[in-house]
Amino acid sequence: MSVVSQGDVLLKTKPVKFNRRQKEATIGWVFLSPWIIGFVIFKALPILAALAISLTDFHMLTPEATKFIGLKNYLHFMGDAEAGASLSGSLGYFLVTVPVELIVALALAAIFTSDRLKNKQISRTLIFMTSVIPATSIFFIFFGSLDYVNRLIATPLNLPPITGFDLLLPFMALWSIGPGFLIIYGAMSSVSNEIYEAARVDGAGPFARFIFITLPMISPAIFFSLVINLTGAFGGAVLLDRGYILNFSLSPIESYINTVIFSRFDLGYASALAWITFSLMMALTIFLFRSSKSWVYFPEDDENEDF
Repeated sequence: MSVVSQGDVLLKTKPVKFNRRQKEATIGWVFLSPWIIGFVIFKALPILAALAISLTDFHMLTPEATKFIGLKNYLHFMGDAEAGASLSGSLGYFLVTVPVELIVALALAAIFTSDRLKNKQISRTLIFMTSVIPATSIFFIFFGSLDYVNRLIATPLNLPPITGFDLLLPFMALWSIGPGFLIIYGAMSSVSNEIYEAARVDGAGPFARFIFITLPMISPAIFFSLVINLTGAFGGAVLLDRGYILNFSLSPIESYINTVIFSRFDLGYASALAWITFSLMMALTIFLFRSSKSWVYFPEDDENEDF
């Protein structure tokens, strides 16, 4: 500690020290720097390039004829019924499959956190292994199973055959539930047993403990799964590569964009479609983040109140 004289007043000054949060932030930026550099080079710059290309009539087979056309690609989307249907299909896929995935993941996580279940490690591995099976294999497994159902049940009972195309997308989504299940299972396993014991003493049953303790405590994991599944529903990101071919995806809008690129070779319009999809995804993501303040429990908020 040093003493500084200003006239007749002695001022005591303390050396500047970084507090714990500043140190953690500095260390965090150091570890994040490789990812940030990679993001700028391999993500941000291509995204900005796509924005520039979306303002042109760029065709991959005739790049020398490219010219600036302004917002014509975006205006063309307004009259493209197929693009609108694909975008609505991706939104519908999110609204249908994501709640089902979350419910199944929550149910499996609740079962696996039970002390009564044995051989948890083997069972967790088996559930996760389904997520690394290529999408083509899942396709043949699904329709092969339907074929056996039709031959063994539908045909002998003179029932109409089951086509199953409407069930394909939910089936493939549930088949790859492994990463989401592990995220929620990890969050559920981290809930302190002391909280459950206190609830038991107060007379709370299993259902009440799950609704009023487990769900609020694991709400950050549920929120994370919602955001990831949102971007996955529109083709923006997936936790694991599903091995889809270029012209097929669980996301209808992503499949349509791939068709525009690799069948029509219209990179300018495909870039405009990608930016329209990105804008919708960002709007929904911002809505989720804004709504999270009312239903997601963040432990750091309690720490800030203590200081």
